[in-house]
Amino acid sequence: MRVAMIGVGYVGLVSGTCFADFGHDVVCIDKNAERIEKLHQGIMPIYEPGLDVLVANNVKAGRLSFTTELAKPVAEADVVFIAVGTPSRRGDGYADLTYVYAAAEEIAKHLRDFTVVVTKSTVPVGTGDEVEAIIRKVNPEADVEVVSNPEFLREGAAIEDFKRPDRVVVGVSSERAEEMMRELYRPLYLNETPLVVTDRRTSELIKYAANAFLATKIGFINQMADLCEAVGADVQQVSRGIGLDKRIGPKFLHASPGYGGSCFPKDTLALSRTAADAGHPVTIVDAVISSNDERKAAMAERIRQAAGGSLEGKTVAVLGLAFKPNTDDMRDAPSLVIVPAMQKMGASVRAFDPEAMEEAKAHFDGVFYASDTYDALSGADLAVILTEWNLFRALDLERVAALLGDKTLIDLRNIYRPSEVRSNGLTYHSIGRP
Repeated sequence: MRVAMIGVGYVGLVSGTCFADFGHDVVCIDKNAERIEKLHQGIMPIYEPGLDVLVANNVKAGRLSFTTELAKPVAEADVVFIAVGTPSRRGDGYADLTYVYAAAEEIAKHLRDFTVVVTKSTVPVGTGDEVEAIIRKVNPEADVEVVSNPEFLREGAAIEDFKRPDRVVVGVSSERAEEMMRELYRPLYLNETPLVVTDRRTSELIKYAANAFLATKIGFINQMADLCEAVGADVQQVSRGIGLDKRIGPKFLHASPGYGGSCFPKDTLALSRTAADAGHPVTIVDAVISSNDERKAAMAERIRQAAGGSLEGKTVAVLGLAFKPNTDDMRDAPSLVIVPAMQKMGASVRAFDPEAMEEAKAHFDGVFYASDTYDALSGADLAVILTEWNLFRALDLERVAALLGDKTLIDLRNIYRPSEVRSNGLTYHSIGRP
C-alpha cells in the first residue's frame, strides 16, 4: 500500500518507518526542512534504540522516503496519516489541535482517488468529526474516509511496540475503511494481534483512558510509598504483593519521583478538560494530576532533608535528566522541577545523562554537564539518581563513596538494595523503603 505520513516527530517517524518495514511504500512529510535534510543524511531527530538502522534499511530498499512537499505523496496515497503534535494549550490544558486541523486542510486540497485519512495523533473525542468536516468543506468531491488509529508506543521500546503490539485500535465509520485498515496491518496477522474495531469517538477515548489509567497506577504506588515510609513498610514488596494479582498486574507499580514525558501529563490534562466540558468530571484523574505535580515539587525537599537539612553550598551530582531511560525526551521530566528547586536552595549541580544533555541545555541554567557518570560524581557532596538508565544500575559503589564528599546517595528510582549500598560506606536514601 502507498502511505503518506504527515509529521516526522516521534510518532510519525517511528510509525512510518515500521510501516515501510512491513513492506508498504511510505513517504514521510514535514514542513521542517532542516529535519528532512538531516533524515536524508541518516541523522535521527530523536533518540530511539534501533531506529537509525531501521530507517537506513528501508531507505536503501526504496520503501521509505522523506520530503517537505505534501501534494504528490497525498495525491498518490491509499492512506494518509496525520501524526502532528497535539501539545497542551498554554494556560488551560486543552489539547492544541492547530496542527491537526491545518494538516487536514492541506490534505484535503490534494486528495484524488479514494483515500483513507487516519488521525494518529492523540486527540480529544470528536476531533475525527471535525477533521472530516474540514476535508469535506475544502474538497466536497473528495472520496474519503476519516479513521482514528491511536498509537500506544513507549519511548525507548517503540519499534517493538509497533511490531508486536498488545492490540491495534481503529475507529471507522464504514466497511471499506475497515478493510483498508485491516490490509494495512495485515503483517501483524501471524502474531495474532487483536484488532479492536470500533467507532471514531470510542477509539479516541480509548487512547486517553489507557494513558490516564497507567498514570493512575503510578500515582497510586507513589502514595503507597509515602505511606510505607510513615508506617515502616517496604513499597517494593507491596508492589510485588499486589502486582502478582492478575487483575492488577506488575507494570507501572514502581515508586518514582513522578511521571513525565510526551503523553501522560498532556493526555491526563486533556481528558480532564474533555470530561469537565461534558459535565462528567473524572475526579480520580484530576487527583492524579495534582498528586503528580505535588510529588515532583516534594522531591527537592526530600533531597534537602537527606543532605542534613540544607543544600546551601552543596554540590549535587544528578544522574539522569530524561523522563525515562532509552530516550532523550525531557518533556515534563521530574528533573525540570527538581534541578531548579535544588539550585534555589543553594546547590550547585553536576549532571550526566547518556542521551538527554543536549536537550537539557535548553532548560537549565548554571548546570555543569559531565562527560560520564564518574565525572559527574567527582567533586560532588551527594548524588541523586533521577533516571534509571542501565549504566547507573551497576555503579562501582566503593568508587562512588570515595568521590562523594558527604558519601550520600539518594536513589529516587529504588534500583539498589539498601544493604548493598550501605555496606560500601554510603548513606543511602530511597523511596518507600526502610
